This record gives sequence, structure tokens and C-alpha cells, in this order.
Amino acid sequence: MLDKRLLAEKALEIRLDTLKMIHLAGSGHPGGSLSEIEILTYLYFHKMRIDPQNSGWEMRDRFVLSKGHCCPPLYAALAGRGYFDRDILWTLRAEDSILQGHPDMKKTPGIDMTTGSLGQGLSVAAGMAKGAKITGSDFHVYVLVGDGEIQSGQIWEAAMAAGYYELDNLTMIIDNNGLQCDGAVSQIMDVDPIADKFKAFRWDVFEADGHCFESLDSAFEQAGKRNGRPKAIIANTTKGKGVSYMENNCEWHGKPLSDSELDAALQELRGERQ
Repeated sequence: MLDKRLLAEKALEIRLDTLKMIHLAGSGHPGGSLSEIEILTYLYFHKMRIDPQNSGWEMRDRFVLSKGHCCPPLYAALAGRGYFDRDILWTLRAEDSILQGHPDMKKTPGIDMTTGSLGQGLSVAAGMAKGAKITGSDFHVYVLVGDGEIQSGQIWEAAMAAGYYELDNLTMIIDNNGLQCDGAVSQIMDVDPIADKFKAFRWDVFEADGHCFESLDSAFEQAGKRNGRPKAIIANTTKGKGVSYMENNCEWHGKPLSDSELDAALQELRGERQ
């Protein structure tokens, strides 16, 4: 059963932790991190079959963060699930930290794939899903990509392969926040119509409000049918969600917060909770 209150509390905690982490590190990507938080919260605190006490469990569901530069909320979610101590969050990007600026499966418990080069995550996820088919394993593979990221050609090679090999154990979520580093996706290289393109590659496509847990739950439930087709969920989101001066502002794609900016953001977010 969907516990919306619990998920909202976890999402707020992850949002606060994400901003603190980026501030302390003096580097990071707050805009795209804030847009994906409800998606990650839904997956890690409701949807995925995982065991934090046994991160290498063979039958666990897999998750690939293809937009790897937006890893702080993923780390916060993993800490919240108990994969490692929460105090480690404040070491983000430190030289000897297990939490680097992009996910590293050899350093961080709970990370299923090292990512960072945009466009590659869907290929990896498709490979995992194909491997599960070959071995008869029933785990599911989830991959989160950015809307600007799907400008990459490798995304479409992977999409074609996933459709051809009938990888219905693969679900891709597109963080469709409309902005990338240098401006609006539509003005740099328009990716629309996203749904029609993936349908042409033999995918089932669903749409959701990426900040509404009920909407996400409905889309994921619809996408749960095993019918020989991989699934794409277009999650419509807001870059910088929750912090008014960051929302829909590509200036916050990749810069840390000053002391005063952090204080203002935390006060705004905490006020929404009261």
C-alpha cells in the first residue's frame, strides 16, 4: 500500500540532505538532483525489491542512475535505507570518501553500476535485463535518464535493442525537467515527441507527474505488465524543485550553494513541512 505521508517525509529529508551535501562539497548539481527526488524516493522506499543488509543479493532489483552527476539524492536514499551510515553523506566528493561525484559500484554499497558518461546507462540496464532473461532470474531493472541525455545516440541504440529482445523486465524513467546545462532542451536539440519515438522502438510508454507519488505509482503499476515490451515512464518534473530561486533556472544545473543561499533554501523547505 502506498504510504504517501512516509514518502513525503523521506523526500523532504533527502531534499534537505542533498542541498547540505552539495554545499559542504563546494561542488555538485542541485537542479537536476532536486528534480529526481520523488522518483528515487518512490523506488527505494516503496517499489524496489532490495535488502540493504545484503547489497549483493542476486535476486535484488537493480537501479542504474544514468544521469550520474545527480548522485547526491541517490546517496541520501541509500543512507536512509541503511546501506551505510548517514554521517558519511557529509563527505561527498572528498578524496577518500566512498561518495564520489559520480556513482562508483566499487566504492559505494548499494550502487549497481558506475555511471557518469551520459547516454550509457540505458545500455548497461538493458544488458542487466537481458542477462536476467538468459539466467531465468526474475529481478527487475530500473534506469533513470535525463531528458537532455536522450539527445545521445547510444540511448537509441539501446532502445532499439531492448525492444528487439523483448526486455519487459526493464523500466526506464525519464526525468523530463525541460532544462539542461546550457538552456532549454527544446532550444538546444528538441527531443519531442518522446513517447512516439520510444513506441516506434517497441516500448510501452506511460506518463506521470514526477513529483506526485500517486501519479508515479499509477504509472509504475501500469508498467508492471510483462508483455514482451520494455517500459518507459516519462516523469514530468521541475528542475530545482522545492527551492523557488532554483526552479526552472538552468543557472543551478551545476553550482554549489553559498551559506546564505543554503540557509534560504533550507528555511523554505522546512516551512513547507509545517
